[in-house]
Amino acid sequence: MIEYTHVDGIDKGDVRLFALSTCVWCKRTKQLLTSLGVSYDYVFVDELDGPNKEEVVEAVKEHNPRCSYPTLVINNSDCIVGYKKELIEEALGDSVS
Repeated sequence: MIEYTHVDGIDKGDVRLFALSTCVWCKRTKQLLTSLGVSYDYVFVDELDGPNKEEVVEAVKEHNPRCSYPTLVINNSDCIVGYKKELIEEALGDSVS
């Protein structure tokens, strides 16, 4: 089971961020989600090892076969790869702007 770190905020459904701890774009995506005040879960893939890392990489590949970061998955359907401020804001709805 993937262990995410949870950030409290406005419930916009299941918002999951797969990121690297050293990635500038991942940090910016995380900051954007926090500034929008939404509730989300994140995991730093590079801080995992063994079976835990394999499980997370497989979860990322389900939505982003290239397995690049950041990968943001919203309600297990919408997937935004990379830091795309406008797309993220749009996907999370006007009420967080």
